[in-house]
Amino acid sequence: MKKWQWTLVALAPMALGAAAACSGTEDGSVITNDDDGGAGGNTGQGSGGNAGQGSGGSSNNAVGSVTAASGMAPGNCNTDPTLDDDGDGFSEDQGDCNDCDANTNPDAIEVIGDPNMGMGGGGGAGGGYMAADENCNGMVDEAPTTCDGNLAGNDVNALSGAKAIDLCHEAGNGQGWGVVTANYVRANGAALANPGLAVALVAQFGTNAVAQNGGAMLVMSSGNARPLNHPEACGSQTCMHSGAGTPPPMFPQDVPGCLGGSNINDDVALELQIKAPSNATGYSFDFAFQSFEFPEWVCTTYNDQFIALVTPPPMGSINGNVSFDSLGNPVSVNLALFDHCDPQFQSMFAQNCFGGSCPTAPSPYCPQGNAFMAGSGFNAWDTFSGSGATGWLQTTAPIGANETFTIRYAIWDTGDSALDSTVYIDNFRWTAEAGVQVGTGEVPNPK
Repeated sequence: MKKWQWTLVALAPMALGAAAACSGTEDGSVITNDDDGGAGGNTGQGSGGNAGQGSGGSSNNAVGSVTAASGMAPGNCNTDPTLDDDGDGFSEDQGDCNDCDANTNPDAIEVIGDPNMGMGGGGGAGGGYMAADENCNGMVDEAPTTCDGNLAGNDVNALSGAKAIDLCHEAGNGQGWGVVTANYVRANGAALANPGLAVALVAQFGTNAVAQNGGAMLVMSSGNARPLNHPEACGSQTCMHSGAGTPPPMFPQDVPGCLGGSNINDDVALELQIKAPSNATGYSFDFAFQSFEFPEWVCTTYNDQFIALVTPPPMGSINGNVSFDSLGNPVSVNLALFDHCDPQFQSMFAQNCFGGSCPTAPSPYCPQGNAFMAGSGFNAWDTFSGSGATGWLQTTAPIGANETFTIRYAIWDTGDSALDSTVYIDNFRWTAEAGVQVGTGEVPNPK
């Protein structure tokens, strides 16, 4: 039976390196999100003393400790204010408040110090690191700012979409890092004049899908990005907006053992060109995906997808996409982390799959239940099979300091225009943790 006939009408631990120090200055700090103790001394071997202080992690969303590649300048590096002693692009005359450490300059991210700082010995339990003014603005450990508290739900300005996912900083106007350009586009990067109802900027979508950080998150849909009881809600499993699209090269990505579709419809994407801060080694963002195609259309040609396509592609990405599970499966109803659903519909799992590699229902089946989708419309408009969702996931990816890159968040219907899917994106943050790799894993729902 064809798909449209079913339509109803209506992250990895992060390693810490060594601290840089010089006469009369604090250690250079960078960004991380780790609770583990760090290493003391500038050899990264955990020894304390004059060479540096032990550094530990922090539970703050965008903070942490110094990496081994701290860029400490040799000798006395505070003698000539016209020289860039630490090679970070700034001299003292250009605003560098610690020209002994490349992780401290006006293009750096502020790092929140740990009051339980451990001295040497690798930090250990309760260890920490010195507070410092990493961004040279005259303040130490100022609270991170948010910029999405007053966004309108129907705002279709792409810069507002960037703010909704917590990218508040814009490059230019004297600022060396942040968002360079922002545009809503089609999945292949072609211009999209107005995404209309395909996007929304909201604090929550339904009852339990709540923004991970700040006052809003970005919602994109292959249908209407409007929840149950909203006056512009779809009211059924299928709404259409942009029609047939052209997928990016190598997409839609087939799932091993499943015959995938090749055409896409109702695609929408937010494309951001971003310049990384001078002390960044990577970034992360949170997302959640839900679809009316679960569970009966698992492993078919109708597997809608969400991708985060990065250019230049980082090591570990798949055709430039950085969001996929441990088996390499793209974000669709075939994702191994698809565990928010209604247990009573287990018998319908992959019932429309055909071929010799159809998967069996996972065990346990729907371990998180279907509460995450409450009020979103995905439960109310699909009483036949109940729909499904991933819950909140987090993707990490490496980046070079001061590197300019493009990330395109895209979602589409695969194979036809029926049975819509929706993605929530939020909590973009930088890290300077050593050894950042591409990966996706589960994170808690804040509500």
